[in-house]
Amino acid sequence: MTLLLRNALLLDVETGEYTEADLRCADGRIAETGRGLTAPDGTRVIDVAGARVVPGLIDAHVHVTASSADLGSLRSKPPSYVTAHAARIMGDMLSRGFTTVRDASGADFGLADAQAEGLIRGPRLLFCGKGLSQTGGHADFRGRGEHLDDDHPCCAGVGRVADGVDAVRTAARDELRKGAHHIKVMASGGVASPTDRIDSTQYSMDELRAAVEEAEAAGRYVAAHAYTARAVNRALEAGVRSIEHGNLIDDSSVELFLRHDAFLVPTLVTYWALKEEGREFGLSESSWRKVDDVLEAGIVALERAARGGVRLAYGTDLLGGMHRHQNQEFRLRAEVQRPLDVLRAATTGAAELVGMSGEIGTLAVGARADLLVLDGDPLEDIGVLADPAHIRHVIQSGTLAASAT
Repeated sequence: MTLLLRNALLLDVETGEYTEADLRCADGRIAETGRGLTAPDGTRVIDVAGARVVPGLIDAHVHVTASSADLGSLRSKPPSYVTAHAARIMGDMLSRGFTTVRDASGADFGLADAQAEGLIRGPRLLFCGKGLSQTGGHADFRGRGEHLDDDHPCCAGVGRVADGVDAVRTAARDELRKGAHHIKVMASGGVASPTDRIDSTQYSMDELRAAVEEAEAAGRYVAAHAYTARAVNRALEAGVRSIEHGNLIDDSSVELFLRHDAFLVPTLVTYWALKEEGREFGLSESSWRKVDDVLEAGIVALERAARGGVRLAYGTDLLGGMHRHQNQEFRLRAEVQRPLDVLRAATTGAAELVGMSGEIGTLAVGARADLLVLDGDPLEDIGVLADPAHIRHVIQSGTLAASAT
């Protein structure tokens, strides 16, 4: 199938400049751009009449299986039920303009394959399987009175417990065996976990390095959940490629990001949503009370990182019914960044993080034909991206995936 967009304003995200041109998609890729392109027989032609066209968006921190903010409850739900919810969540993400997402624990090769084969409508899915956690860590969802831990691979859930260097190596190798695009480790406490503190550090340096060594041996990388500067800095020293959240970083963290050429993936919108709606969608009272510890600090951390030149990618980390706020992250980040810089985090920045520069996040000829047709200029008004109502068309792999009604 071929698709031709006529009379578009194509955005070069690197330069921030628009070019008046047509754009033709063929075989899932951008085949050519320029004025007055010829439409081969059978081509679908859409005249966008001067509308802005930008690359498809990339969310580098999602949980497509998280149908509830009570992540521990996923372990007791049948995979068939979790998959049904994930299919709905993924379809909604695509309609909001996200043509690729990086799942930060929970999704597996089954969901990724189903999307790739067209069985599930949704973004291209880059998965890590289950995140690795120490006993009592951020992905250990047992309450204080629970003792048995069932990590059977048939069961849904976002994490698996692995203690000690050998166990961490085995767990990382197992996720890589199943096709993981990256390995996720829990390097600090978190909001949703029942028995740890946000300011705790998790995993020894040897355990963190073991995960990094296994990922690098497979040509992959490690993403680490971490909040405080102490936890973030340990993970960066161990060789982690991306820090998820990082709300409590300091100037020493910025120096380490630059030294190790690592990425920060802030997820501001999830704290805003958890504070407003978390309990309604399953977040426990004890976890809800943790939100204040990181809510206000997140925007300060983003500003510090951006000012210091840290490489940034767009992430949301939303759970349950709060997934619908996915685009709100644009508005929150624009409080301290230019709209163009926020858009870069959701296109070229995220593409570089996931190792797909030139493939996604760009309108360059030869790239995968993922793009959005907008009814306004996102560089002038971030609301054009923050509100999906401004998206006229979503095109994924050269196919019209969604249109405004």
